[in-house]
Amino acid sequence: MERHPAPERPTMTYGELGEAAWAWVLQQVDWDAVGPWIPEAAGGDKPQEYREGMYSGVGGLAHALAEIKLTRPWTEAEAGLAAGIADRIHATIPAEQSITCFDGLVSAIGVLTALGEPVSRPALDRIAELATDHGWPESFLAAPKYLPGAVANDATLGTAAVLMGALWADRRGEDAHALAQRAADLLLAEKEEPANWPFVPRRFCSGPAGDMPNFSHGLAGIAAVLAVAGVEFGRPELVAAARGGAEHLVTLGILDDKGFRVPRIIPWSEQHGDEYTYNWCHGGAGTSLLFRALEYAGVDEVAGETPAVWHRRCLDSVLHSGIPERLYPGFWDNDGRCCGTAGVGDVFLDAWHRDGDEHDLEFAVRLGDAVVERAFHQDGTAYWRFVEHRNEEPLLPPGVGWMQGAAGIAAYLFRLQRVLDGGRQAVERMDNWWALNRA
Repeated sequence: MERHPAPERPTMTYGELGEAAWAWVLQQVDWDAVGPWIPEAAGGDKPQEYREGMYSGVGGLAHALAEIKLTRPWTEAEAGLAAGIADRIHATIPAEQSITCFDGLVSAIGVLTALGEPVSRPALDRIAELATDHGWPESFLAAPKYLPGAVANDATLGTAAVLMGALWADRRGEDAHALAQRAADLLLAEKEEPANWPFVPRRFCSGPAGDMPNFSHGLAGIAAVLAVAGVEFGRPELVAAARGGAEHLVTLGILDDKGFRVPRIIPWSEQHGDEYTYNWCHGGAGTSLLFRALEYAGVDEVAGETPAVWHRRCLDSVLHSGIPERLYPGFWDNDGRCCGTAGVGDVFLDAWHRDGDEHDLEFAVRLGDAVVERAFHQDGTAYWRFVEHRNEEPLLPPGVGWMQGAAGIAAYLFRLQRVLDGGRQAVERMDNWWALNRA
């Protein structure tokens, strides 16, 4: 049951709502001496950091523009925005200190390629320059939680992100072989037994640290990137490590008549919220990408079943979860790409694109309908407000960017409309290309 009055909304197709949301995003774009920027939420100030990033910064608009370009030609204003984003990214690479896929140099690689630009050699060189003997330190890996020199392992903020970015650059024609090999070797050195990679190696943690085993910050994402790297660079030991990680992952979850699901954090306690979620970052939608990667790598069996069976079990957990309904306070209060409806919908469209199962398309449509129902409309534009049920005012300000805002949701609506109109093209990104292709 909705806890807030539904906003008044006109009758619109998915594509029309996507255009309305994109128009709202464009209204939030501002410019400074370096180029365009966006606030994290409407009405906010210029971000002090991560302005160029994919996650909530202006770089994320490049991914929306890539989706739009498969739908219709860019307008003159959109072409100008694309050029401005590219110029801003190029200008900031030399001083960038972060390597992350969300906001750093790996993000820059994804942003530039989304715009049709060549992979930036300076970005790859800068990543190599920032490396230490253990990997790539980040400012958020700080005391008191982490010890000096701490690095992350994961596929969004750590060493596996570097491997993912180097793989993507190599596929786009830039020689990133040496960087990829370095990142892969570092991950092999950090592997625990049974095959596992925590978010941060435990020797860099000042106290007991939990694991986040799903795609964004843990085992599933790291193993996925290792699997495809093993194929692309002819290193079977990387595929073997990835398979071992998957074998361990299936021991951490629950398999029943509602599919396969893994806790969002281990050990779990009530302070963490729901033990299981179903999104891209910490749930079955994202975790399914591991088993697509193992399929791509030619792995024939994981714990007695094919990777295809485990992939379907991950998606089944999403189908049986109750989303996109907001079943109780705190359940499914986000419609974005990272943590909510649009990101799950894109995973199901990827599955339909590869396998042609109409049930996946039907669920993607159901998710699209939920996004339509929750849109707020203003003067011909549209946006979304997520919910934080613990706040006195539960409705959050409307987000602007790719992973937590209207730009990412609009892109999903553009894609859904294109598919329903008979379009078969899909945008490949560094975090999904193996789910769309067979080796």
